[in-house]
Amino acid sequence: MSLQRLLSSVGPAVLSGVCAPGGTAVPVGDVVIAEPDGGFDLRPGDVVLGVNLTDRAPALRLLSWCAERSAGALLLKAPAAVDETVVTAASAAGIPLVQVEQQAGWAQVVSLLRAVLDSEGYADSGSGTAGAEAGDLFGLADAIAAVIDAPVTIEDRSSRVLAYSARQERGDEARVATIMGRHVPDEVNARFRRYGVFHRIAQDTGPIYVPAVVEGTKPRLVVPVHAGGDVLGSIWAIVPGPVPPERAAAFADTAATAALHLLRRRAGADVERLVLTDLVATVLHGQEGAADAARRLGLTTGPWRVIAVGVRCADDEEAERQRLTVWERMSRFRGSRLRSPAAIVGGVVYGIVPAERVGPDADDGPGWVETLRGITGKPAPLIAIGGLAASVPGLARSREQADDTLDLLRTGLISREQAVHDEVWATVVLRHVARSAAAARIAGVGPLQQLVDHDRGHGTNCVPTLYAWLQERGDPRAAAARLHIHPNTLRHRMRRLQEVVAVPLDDPEVRTALLLQLTARQYGGAEGGPDDAVGTSRAPGEPGPLPGMSL
Repeated sequence: MSLQRLLSSVGPAVLSGVCAPGGTAVPVGDVVIAEPDGGFDLRPGDVVLGVNLTDRAPALRLLSWCAERSAGALLLKAPAAVDETVVTAASAAGIPLVQVEQQAGWAQVVSLLRAVLDSEGYADSGSGTAGAEAGDLFGLADAIAAVIDAPVTIEDRSSRVLAYSARQERGDEARVATIMGRHVPDEVNARFRRYGVFHRIAQDTGPIYVPAVVEGTKPRLVVPVHAGGDVLGSIWAIVPGPVPPERAAAFADTAATAALHLLRRRAGADVERLVLTDLVATVLHGQEGAADAARRLGLTTGPWRVIAVGVRCADDEEAERQRLTVWERMSRFRGSRLRSPAAIVGGVVYGIVPAERVGPDADDGPGWVETLRGITGKPAPLIAIGGLAASVPGLARSREQADDTLDLLRTGLISREQAVHDEVWATVVLRHVARSAAAARIAGVGPLQQLVDHDRGHGTNCVPTLYAWLQERGDPRAAAARLHIHPNTLRHRMRRLQEVVAVPLDDPEVRTALLLQLTARQYGGAEGGPDDAVGTSRAPGEPGPLPGMSL
């Protein structure tokens, strides 16, 4: 989107150009709030907001910082925005300088800018409907606030803030954080979830009174917004205490009007999401047109990694809510572009993330992933990170690796909730071997099935003993240590095994074949299902024995 279109969409009542040395046709990217120390993440083309910055000296320092990093524009309020020295410096640096009107709240400016940028969509549709809808919702929020006589936010079903009213002085810190971040803070959301608020939003249609469940917050009155049995979102009002029934009923009546707005908004969003899903799927599966799809998604400079997130919820509606929550948050993590490539494909949420943000050596990778894990409640989602993709064609391979890693997490072969393919590739190989072995029906070939049947019928330990012996290349002490038994016990078991069925273990081909069969059973690919899997003691990080296998 160009700066000119951004300014015209928001309107002169909020933004007005002061100087634009290179014109206003320049493209702009994300919206970034400047930190006082200058230590914020800024990319070329980003629009920088100098929040609460009115003096000349800090304005000049911020302007210099923006020029060094090729910012798309700098937004200030008067007097700094119209200071002659600042304007001259902006002109010399080639940075567009935009004045924010005094009456416009910074939080509202952030929301308006992001709503307009969101309206551009992944498909470059240029319709601008989301921006217009956001403006309508802000007006509706103010009207609802007048009805309930309290500050109001309108949120979608993923707790994303769509619009909010005036009356900021009657809010609290959680409301400020919600508006600035465009999403209810995770710790506040978690308290609401434990209190059962979201369950009641899904079930009830009347107003819901929520006490101050978090220290430092005020009570809320919540009205669910439903349409045709579907939850579209909710309206939240900050109240001093319980609300009189007649006022609460009037507040509840506003949900019908809000539903019309949210239905129109969702219709446009669904179209954009379908286009986005198609573009992301084209890139992740290496289909024809992947290069063009990557360009439209803004994937210009790698390397990247593909993230696959699987939710674990038996309730279909709750699972869908969790997937939408993950999708929304993944696209807006620090380090991601405003419209970073993320989509729900086949029940899995996929994201394409700059490689430096995730992976075994990422400095902030654990924190990044932990944030993602903590937004849906329990059980936490499973997060699988694919290998490095240096180019667009490599993204298909990274997606395959993420899928393989997610399969390990889902089956419990890796007993964690998150994993990076680089760290678990050996288990991926063994899993593929197991599946190939099952397809080739090798489980019933040779003497192994006799040992399995004997263990089942007599409660013996032939199969795990043989597996440990083969893994340790016939070393009785090492095999015994793996099984946590005495070496003499290991030797006794091996003699009994030979009495059950004579196996020429001195033949290297026989040992290799048996190890392949046992590995296939251990990793869930053999015939008979997981109950036939091999149970052995293991080193840290290896998959453990399944129930019912005596050692």
